[in-house]
Amino acid sequence: MFNIILFGPPGSGKGTQSERLISKYGFKHLSTGDLLRSEIAKQTPLGIEAKNFMDKGHLVPDEVVIGMISSALDNHPDAKGFLFDGFPRTEAQSQALDKLLKLKNTQIGVVLALDVTEEELVKRLLNRGLTSGRSDDTNEEIIRNRIVEYHKKTSAVADYYKQFDKVVYVKGEGSVDEIFDALCSEIDQRLS
Repeated sequence: MFNIILFGPPGSGKGTQSERLISKYGFKHLSTGDLLRSEIAKQTPLGIEAKNFMDKGHLVPDEVVIGMISSALDNHPDAKGFLFDGFPRTEAQSQALDKLLKLKNTQIGVVLALDVTEEELVKRLLNRGLTSGRSDDTNEEIIRNRIVEYHKKTSAVADYYKQFDKVVYVKGEGSVDEIFDALCSEIDQRLS
């Protein structure tokens, strides 16, 4: 089993590239947002617990999210690997994820970080805002704040995985195909 964390600021192309990587390699996509919505919809014990926190405006605790990830791993024993999207976001979450994966006799194979300049991100998000219907994609100041927030929070995750030599920065500018080929090249080197 080969597991990947795909990293990148808002507008870096994670969504586009995730879909292509999942299609090519047969990974299971693990988006914590999707997991939360699914567990809540199914009214599982973890979903009910998560909903209680969310209804009060609180963040769902790491233990609950890790529980959901554990269930997802158990539900896909034949998966070729998982692509983690939106998790982990803190060093504590990274450590918890590594501990869980170790219990399941697997680990993170690589952290792929899409590297895109701030100006390009702003341009992409403003462009996406024309059609996405997302109000946070139409205001340049809000976009720049989201990028700053991303770098503040996620640099700890990159620093954590750097100590295990698992972080690879991939140029996230160029054509969709060029970026995809660069990501595949990094994955293929580690799979062979």
